[in-house]
Amino acid sequence: MSVRPLVRERYSFGNLEETLELPDLIAIQRESFKWFLDQGIADTFRDLSPITDFSETLSLEFEFDPKDEDLCPPPKYTVEECRERDMTYAASIFVRARFMNAATGEIKEQTVFVGDFPVMTEKGTFIINGTERVVVSQLVRSPGVIFQPGERYRLRNLSKHQMVTGTIHPYRGEWIEFDVEQKPGKDVTAGTRVARKRRLSMFTLLRAIGYDEENYPGFLDRLVRHFNFLEGQWEKDKELHVTQEEALLEIYKRVRPGEPPSVEAARSYLNNAFFESRRYDLSRVGRYKLNRRLGPEIESIEKLFNIELEKPDPDQTVLTQSEVLATCTYLLHLAKGEPGYRLDDQDHFANRRIRSVGELIQNQVRIGLSRMERVVRERMTTQDVESITPTTLINIRPVVAAIKEFFGASQLSQFMDQVNPLSGLNHRRRLSALGPGGLSRERAGFEVRDVHFSHYGRMCPIETPEGPNIGLIGGLASYGRVNAFGFIESPYRIVKDGQVTDEIKYFAADEEEEYVVAQANAPLDANGRFENDRVLVRQSPQAASLQDLRLQLERDVFFAATTEISYVPPSEVQLMDISPKQIVSVATALIPFLEHDDANRALMGANMQRQAVPLMKAEAPYIGTGIEARAAHDAADMVLADEAGTVLAVDGVSITVDYRKAGKVTHDLFKFERSNQNTCINQKVQVAPGDKVKAGQLLADGPSTDGGELALGKNLLVAFMCWEGYNFEDAIILSERLVKDDVLTSIHIHEHEVDARDTKLGPEEITRDIPNLSDEIMADLDELGIVRIGAEVGPGDVLVGKVTPKGETELTPEERLLRAIFGEKSREVRDTSMKVPHGETGKVIDVKVFNSENGDELPPGVNQLVRVYVAQKRKISVGDKLAGRHGNKGVISKILPIEDMPYTSDGTPVDIILNPLGVPSRMNVGQVLEAHLGYCARWGWELDGETTGQEPVRGTERKTRISTTPAVHVATPVFDGAHWDEEDRAGKHPTIQKILGNINPETVSGERLIGLDGKTTLYNGRTGEVYDNQIMLGYVYILKLAHLIDDKVHARSTGPYSMITQQPLGGKAQFGGQRFGEMEVWALEAYGAAYCLQELLTIKSDDVLGRVRVYEAIVKGENIPTPGIPESFKVLIKEMQSLCLDVEVLDEVGHEVEMRELDDDVYRATEDLGIDLSRPERGSDEEDERRSAGVLR
Repeated sequence: MSVRPLVRERYSFGNLEETLELPDLIAIQRESFKWFLDQGIADTFRDLSPITDFSETLSLEFEFDPKDEDLCPPPKYTVEECRERDMTYAASIFVRARFMNAATGEIKEQTVFVGDFPVMTEKGTFIINGTERVVVSQLVRSPGVIFQPGERYRLRNLSKHQMVTGTIHPYRGEWIEFDVEQKPGKDVTAGTRVARKRRLSMFTLLRAIGYDEENYPGFLDRLVRHFNFLEGQWEKDKELHVTQEEALLEIYKRVRPGEPPSVEAARSYLNNAFFESRRYDLSRVGRYKLNRRLGPEIESIEKLFNIELEKPDPDQTVLTQSEVLATCTYLLHLAKGEPGYRLDDQDHFANRRIRSVGELIQNQVRIGLSRMERVVRERMTTQDVESITPTTLINIRPVVAAIKEFFGASQLSQFMDQVNPLSGLNHRRRLSALGPGGLSRERAGFEVRDVHFSHYGRMCPIETPEGPNIGLIGGLASYGRVNAFGFIESPYRIVKDGQVTDEIKYFAADEEEEYVVAQANAPLDANGRFENDRVLVRQSPQAASLQDLRLQLERDVFFAATTEISYVPPSEVQLMDISPKQIVSVATALIPFLEHDDANRALMGANMQRQAVPLMKAEAPYIGTGIEARAAHDAADMVLADEAGTVLAVDGVSITVDYRKAGKVTHDLFKFERSNQNTCINQKVQVAPGDKVKAGQLLADGPSTDGGELALGKNLLVAFMCWEGYNFEDAIILSERLVKDDVLTSIHIHEHEVDARDTKLGPEEITRDIPNLSDEIMADLDELGIVRIGAEVGPGDVLVGKVTPKGETELTPEERLLRAIFGEKSREVRDTSMKVPHGETGKVIDVKVFNSENGDELPPGVNQLVRVYVAQKRKISVGDKLAGRHGNKGVISKILPIEDMPYTSDGTPVDIILNPLGVPSRMNVGQVLEAHLGYCARWGWELDGETTGQEPVRGTERKTRISTTPAVHVATPVFDGAHWDEEDRAGKHPTIQKILGNINPETVSGERLIGLDGKTTLYNGRTGEVYDNQIMLGYVYILKLAHLIDDKVHARSTGPYSMITQQPLGGKAQFGGQRFGEMEVWALEAYGAAYCLQELLTIKSDDVLGRVRVYEAIVKGENIPTPGIPESFKVLIKEMQSLCLDVEVLDEVGHEVEMRELDDDVYRATEDLGIDLSRPERGSDEEDERRSAGVLR
């Protein structure tokens, strides 16, 4: 019996000790959804309850307990069944509803079904209608109060009046905005805007909420004496709207212009809008932020003006009057320039929070329930009181619709990115500032997108898309976690008196600002004390005051807020970073030598790893960063042991394990399943019967994993050199070995679907009996007309035979007589079979048939649905895109025979040739170091009598292997990895240069090929001559990206035409043509190629009659007829006629040319020839009509 190691051993060049393991990488999804089930649903019902009618005699209460199995039963179907049958993986939710009639004292209680709520799978995804989806976390502005510089300082424009603003943002409800402004030659004024209406005096609002002479005599006078710059405004406002009632009416007039103002209406408006929980909700976060910001201010007002104010309750979700006052005084302190009062930065992570899955779904449920509440209220008034029960009152449709709409159509519910395990993992950790309640691409400025110092350890500064979404979509940093308030926290080690402890604490962005933080790589001695007298630390900057901004503006200088870097004695350090990789996301932390790459290229490297297609045989990188195993584990595409046990049986599709506690368990494997992106999900067994396994041990590898580690590409022998110009501008030259040995071959699975519907002329039928098809074509169809599994298919082959009824033609009397005698002739049908699209070939690997008669759920009007899965083996070919992990991407320009590739002096040909000019200007030197260290890992090394790695494979054997096991697998963690030649920084590990000097001999004879600089002599494969200079040789990890030439190559002879212009459509998806545009026409005009041009602009484009005749001439082998009048010319004439111009067309002799409309004989001719030359444009009205009539498929 063998015991296998849990993970592959890697020689690590890291010098720092990991005090904290990486957390669960998809906890952000799992924990949020768990909160929703355990607390979120119950909170929503609690907020809604009770619903009362307008007279408040009838009420309906809800009670929901998530632990009650009657209210929260488990899902009806398993995840696999839902995938198989196109269903949503969901659980039914019930609620106890209690109806009470206060007049009679009657109580009726029932358990009511509220709807099916989608449930998260183990992997942190949802199955909606059979497809896997992810709900992305959203970055939004945090509720609370925020003080910002006014337009004068924000826009750096002295002609603007606004100096400083303060806004109270609730989670739900109206904003209150305050500002201080000074117009030229006028007094400073403090104003406020309620519900984004016209500006009022601040004193009016203060009086309206109760700080008038009656309640607080003399208070406003004292306030103005303290903030003496307001005296001018106070003199004017003193006599205006003196009482609370007058002030209320003034506000009401602004907010509801056109309504007759009354004190009662005004008072109820102000109360309901800001001090009543139905319409105003600060949420827990908003309350926490307000207490942090305004709590001390309320106390200082009490001391300063010697008055007593109402303190907000810690759980209260509405405003208190004292908080409105505190916001005003804080703003005035800022304007006065008093010390200790600071402005906020809206892009700081203290003011941006995460809305995760749970909260997003909860908001959706809340919307549905509030719509339902309206229905319940209406029904309470319309139904007979005696017969009312909870079931008759409640209509669950709005709730179900709201949830369905969110999962099906929300910007944040996305089709899961399933190209490889990393792309899925990344998708679940994505943070998006877009979506409902967030930003829009068009309006987001530069500041929001920029990297901010508060992102450190929270959001990755590198991983973000290129293009319009840059900076709006990010990735959660590797150690980041989301706290109960939705703020991202990062872990730190506590430092006490210069001693770094193992105690770990998580801090949100605003909490971290109060500390002095040392970097993770600060040198420590054996006892965990700092080695140096001065330690490099960072301190968050003091937020700016208004005075700072004023000075900046006057001196015309600009200081952005960034962290302050300084050296301090060890005793002053309070915190220390956990690990150097806590700054970056998982995808970025997978790039070795990240510290040697330019950030722009690292961004491309991180993004391109997500596009790597799983290869037929995965191969772990020689050079990793040490987190490959963890990333693969949390991506959850492998099969792992649940606990300790013994493997009993293994076959191609399942593994049976005898666990100590659970007993005998069979794990089913995914075999050649299609992913959302048409890549292949295939799990391969990695254990044998009799093996002992531990909990969490690998049983089967998934796609792109090897030995439990993420393995996105292949290790290839690379030479950095130019080769006859074929690798100009990032082009790549490959060896034919990679094609022959299937080194870079991937499997892609396409799904083809066809349905049989009811049409106006009768039902469509899936059958083998298809008119005008030879037996040869139908050889692979079974008796039902569906292709057999295992059949090799190519373009145009029938996958599913289907016939559609044709319109009956008017019968002649003779035919009618014959029908009456001989009975009903077989009805006229057309062949509408599903065929393999252009340019696709492959093998049929699966067929699924759904029948409405068998109880399968199908859309209305569909009787039968057939899905055929075709697998395609794609070898690497010219035009495919390859990339390394450092943003070094390129397209294959030539595949050379093995014998033509440059080779080393022992006869080893290289696998891939890259252009050395791609390195210096791009500044991604990481690829060079990776190549050097990859070469060292391949052969192993011996230093000071100690050998690192196994004995390497040498000689001819390695030249014939598809992949070669290296002597040693290496890990070089980001910011703490191997060094080229700096021995002082390399710590206890050798430098790469030192290893190159002590590498094991590569040849059987014991001769060494490579020098200290990592270069060697190469020979020209064609001539056998030595290249002039030494050439750098190494092993680089190369990924095959999902941009494959087979998906892009496209050609057309005839095809669909646009309805209006009669010109060919564009694009591969529409089977369109290549546009010969204005500039191309000029080029042919310049050459004087008149006949080519005439042909292009008429018969190859929109001369409808001409193109049919040309097709006919080609079919019959005749000469090409002369072109006619293009349709676009007729459109031009119609356009001119619509402007009331009478247009005549004359030929060269002066005779009028007749403009014939499109005649029927054109269509008849094309049908006789068996071609459809006028397929309508996608999405046009005509297409819809023809589709509903069952003419188009």
